[in-house]
Amino acid sequence: MEVIHKIGRRKTAVARIYVSEGSGNITINKKDLNDYFPTATLQYKVKQPFALTSNEENFDVKVNVFGGGITGQAEAIRLAISRAMCEVDAENRLILKPEGLLTRDPRMVERKKFGQKKARKKFQFSKR
Repeated sequence: MEVIHKIGRRKTAVARIYVSEGSGNITINKKDLNDYFPTATLQYKVKQPFALTSNEENFDVKVNVFGGGITGQAEAIRLAISRAMCEVDAENRLILKPEGLLTRDPRMVERKKFGQKKARKKFQFSKR
């Protein structure tokens, strides 16, 4: 199997992953998964596509991720891994799609408008 390259995004986080056959090692920005994401919730999010497709010990993943916060980064990695699992086997799509793991979450921070305090909040209005 050759190396599969996929991209996942969430808010402003962008994750580029390289999946190859191996023993289940996940390296994120040259750190181990447990060092980069200390909480069990974030580790679960990253491993979720492997758990659902029963591939926990079959693939090694190298990840370059930047932008956003740690939750956005974890979900960007999850989307990229899900896309890679679909390329490995088309049957995986039927497992991952109902779980919502192949959907790019479009919610982004709304831009601040001029003449206002924030995106929707206005400056205090004074009648007199």
